[in-house]
Amino acid sequence: MNVLVTGANGLLATNTIIALLARGYRVRGLIRDAKKFLLPPQDKLELAIGDITDPKSLARAVAGCDYIIHSAATTDMSLLHYKDYHRVNVAGTEQVITAALANGIKKVVYVSTANTFGYGSMQRPGNETQPMKSPFTEAHYARSKQEGEQCALAAKDRLAVTVVNPTFMIGAYDGKPSSGAIIRMGYGKKIVFHPPGGKNFVHVEDAAQGVVEALERGENGAAYLLAGENLSYRGFFRKLAGYSTGNPLLVTVPKPALLAAGYFGDVLRSIGIRTPLSSVNMKILCVNNYYSNHQAQQALGVTFRPIDSGIDDAIRWFKAQGML
Repeated sequence: MNVLVTGANGLLATNTIIALLARGYRVRGLIRDAKKFLLPPQDKLELAIGDITDPKSLARAVAGCDYIIHSAATTDMSLLHYKDYHRVNVAGTEQVITAALANGIKKVVYVSTANTFGYGSMQRPGNETQPMKSPFTEAHYARSKQEGEQCALAAKDRLAVTVVNPTFMIGAYDGKPSSGAIIRMGYGKKIVFHPPGGKNFVHVEDAAQGVVEALERGENGAAYLLAGENLSYRGFFRKLAGYSTGNPLLVTVPKPALLAAGYFGDVLRSIGIRTPLSSVNMKILCVNNYYSNHQAQQALGVTFRPIDSGIDDAIRWFKAQGML
């Protein structure tokens, strides 16, 4: 079977391509710049140059495929306006669904984000029944992914659609880097400043297996949280410290200080200066953003490891690339 993977150079997409090839699928990766693709040439893998917002290049990429894993998205936290996210994450998804319907695609797996569901506590983590919660309800990225998710699911009566909602992914092939920036921020440092909140960390290989299982076993119209280990930021950096020499001083940045920086970022953004600093983004760093993987384990049979293995793989890969 032929699978199109959009956004093929992304962290999850690259690991998903590896998982698909291991199961014998033929894979076509849709990418804007082939130079940014991280995997070597190999049998059953081809690249299609194009963009999900360009109907012509998207149609060429979809032609001859049986399935689509739609992973492409704009994640840049410094973008100023919702329309900047809507163009790719919503309108781009509409284009993917249109192309899927026109080409007789059997199934689409839409890669969303865990934050379209409400987070919970360590004792009662969030799950697929919980509605999105503040501050993510004010976050342009999370809102656009929720709208894209709804767009994809609206086609479920004409096309099989399954949604996966990964949490914060750690592992190899993080070329930007994206979420792996947290590794570079803390690895080998003598002092590590960290926010007061926490989040769910998942090994990207486990998330990629979840995507493939969703393709093969996921129910039409269903969504599955691909979640690993719930940790405070302090707990994560404590784990990270075990992979380097020394014992760093971990310093919690108080919530008021983060919020003050966020409001300063709001001022900069109001005059057109792009920055990831914003009051919403700083509020996100202060919540305990915890999730359950129960449904993915039960329905898809995915096994999620402690994040230690993801940290180890990320460090090894960054070092091999001269990025750490």
